[in-house]
Amino acid sequence: MPEASRSAIAQPPSFAAFWLAETLRLRESLWGPLEDAREVRRVRSEPLSFEQKILLRGRHLGKREGLDASIRNWSAAARLILVVLCGAALLAGAGAAVGALGDGSRQVNILLALAALLGLNTLTLAFWLMSFLVQGAGGAWLGESWLWLTRKLARGPNAALVPRALAEILGRAHALRWLLGGVSHALWAIALSAMLLAMLALLSARRYSFNWETTLLSPDVFVSLTRILGWLPAQLGFSMPTEAIVRASGSLQALPEPAQALWSGWLLGCIVVYGLLPRVLALFLCLAMTRRRLAGLRLDTSLPGYAELRDRLAPASEHAGIDAPAPADQPARKAIHAPPDQPLDQPILVGIELPPDLAWPPGPLAPGVADLGVIDGRTQRNALLDRLQQHAPERLLMVCDAQQTPDRGTTAILAELAGFAGQAHVALLGLYQGREGRGAAWLEQLQAAGFQPQALHGEAAAALAWLAGEPRANELAGDQHVEP
Repeated sequence: MPEASRSAIAQPPSFAAFWLAETLRLRESLWGPLEDAREVRRVRSEPLSFEQKILLRGRHLGKREGLDASIRNWSAAARLILVVLCGAALLAGAGAAVGALGDGSRQVNILLALAALLGLNTLTLAFWLMSFLVQGAGGAWLGESWLWLTRKLARGPNAALVPRALAEILGRAHALRWLLGGVSHALWAIALSAMLLAMLALLSARRYSFNWETTLLSPDVFVSLTRILGWLPAQLGFSMPTEAIVRASGSLQALPEPAQALWSGWLLGCIVVYGLLPRVLALFLCLAMTRRRLAGLRLDTSLPGYAELRDRLAPASEHAGIDAPAPADQPARKAIHAPPDQPLDQPILVGIELPPDLAWPPGPLAPGVADLGVIDGRTQRNALLDRLQQHAPERLLMVCDAQQTPDRGTTAILAELAGFAGQAHVALLGLYQGREGRGAAWLEQLQAAGFQPQALHGEAAAALAWLAGEPRANELAGDQHVEP
């Protein structure tokens, strides 16, 4: 079993594998199925579940079509945009602190400053919490903005498919809300942290005077409000102004420095407790829920694009071919099948679209050589490819009739079969008996397909000697190597 297959069985599929398979499904649903005969053949030979075979097919096709590179490029762009948004959050948080406190030349209305620092944060957090009561609502505006920006800035033929596939996977796993919420809470946490640091710097470098003003409300309202808002921060060690200081802050008289320090501690405590901590807790909740949802991620094999693959990747039954050779008095044509109890690396002889009047096999075969007969149809060719995929031979000899006109389809079959063998040679029967131009066409097409001159034989005897691995096989075959 290949190392990749053992790893696929031993380890659960990664999120990237699901992402790649979904991107491929969307591409095929929009632009039509891809040619995947070779990839399907490789996947069918692996002892995997249907879901794992879909993922393995997606990996092979995604690498061939460049979808994996598109995902990597989109992920890099998404990380870059997230870094830019984090920088913007830092600047916004610091700017909010400067705007709320000012330059120290005037008194700071403590309640207005608190509303300016926490108002938008509290409002967006409340919308996010209420979104759980509304079906389909997200509430994570910063996270949604991040995803929207990545879609707008992505480039390439498959760029639009990658974020759509990501949203489809996360949506089916009920993880999209949590992921976007995590991004939004992280940005808010960064902004609030920058706000706190900027306030600490400003309060340490400048002298601020805090007060409150009102026309309609009584001082008792501000005393109660200050006590209510400051109780929880006080439990964490932040300072709380006394009732006398709160009442005195409503007048025009200047307060002593210790009173201003108490107001500074009260304001910082409110930002930490009612701003930063809820965002950090929401961030950890979103990360935990995202991880939990993705841990149970599975493919929905009933979706269009996946369901149609079942008969190809995991058929209920497969054609096994004829299990006995034809009678001796009939032309010796065999169906393609895997002989039982044969070593995996045994040499293989096979004929490619030979006419019925040619005797088969073309000569006596050495012990241990597997004669797989003549293939002349799609079904037999697919059966042979499946056999070679599972049991790759050390040496493969393919026999063709040089009297026939060569075509690209035949040379393509020869090249595909040769890809499954350690060494592959071609015997051209009757090469020296027909018209010289036809033989030259054979040689030209085969060499264009990648066959070296020493892999082409003009006589069956030398080719069979090479297939049997006889000591003088190279010497015998060398006398019969054909040159263009």
